[in-house]
Amino acid sequence: MDLRGTVLLLFLCALAIKTTEGSIPKCCVKTSMEIPTNLLRKVERAEMQLSNGVCEINALILHVKGKKLCAHPKIKRRLKRRNDNGPI
Repeated sequence: MDLRGTVLLLFLCALAIKTTEGSIPKCCVKTSMEIPTNLLRKVERAEMQLSNGVCEINALILHVKGKKLCAHPKIKRRLKRRNDNGPI
C-alpha cells in the first residue's frame, strides 16, 4: 500500500472513532453523598441521570467550573436549600 492509501486509511479510522465517540453517553457509575457545602454553592447547573435510560443508576450530575460531579439524588434537597432562587 502506498503512503497516500495509508494516510487515507488512518484518517478514515480516526473519523470513525470520533463520530462513534459522540454517540456513547457518559454515565455516572457511582455517586457520592459527601459533597461539601461550599462546593454546592458553586454549582452552575444540575441535571438528573435516570436509570431507565441508557445509564444504569440514578444520579444528580453537578456542573462546577467545567467539571462534572456525580452526586446521589438526595443531594438535590441540600442544593435546593442552598439556592434561594429555587431549584437549578
